[in-house]
Amino acid sequence: MTYQSNSTQIPSTDVLKIQAKRLRGDLAAKGTQVSHAATLEMVAHQWGARDWNTLSARASAPPAGWTPGDRVSGHYLAQPFKGVVIAARLSTSGMWSLTLRFDEAVDVVTSKLFSNLRKQVNAVVDAQGISPRKTSDGQPHLVLAPR
Repeated sequence: MTYQSNSTQIPSTDVLKIQAKRLRGDLAAKGTQVSHAATLEMVAHQWGARDWNTLSARASAPPAGWTPGDRVSGHYLAQPFKGVVIAARLSTSGMWSLTLRFDEAVDVVTSKLFSNLRKQVNAVVDAQGISPRKTSDGQPHLVLAPR
């Protein structure tokens, strides 16, 4: 079986090794002794890779994502924006922590009685640029436009 590319981000090799160690412990608890190398191969197969070296190379590849200086646009709290990525960090879960600076301040309040303008925000998004956090009406806090 060969690896099929999809929207699931392969975790880092550190996370994959932890999965292998956990699998080895689970198998040992059930009376099956397996080497660490064998569990690395099993984890590779679970991720659809031919072997551990193939999976490790894919996990080491730089992830598609955001880097400081990237121009972005989208909607923050339902308000359109254009801006720049100030900071970006990929977590082991595949989520991105971003700091965005908007070209023009965005009003984050829907009330007509007052405003609260934001020029910079910190947000967490998935690989598609959509925040898992949602407003009370179910809309994501941040949606980045596809690049």
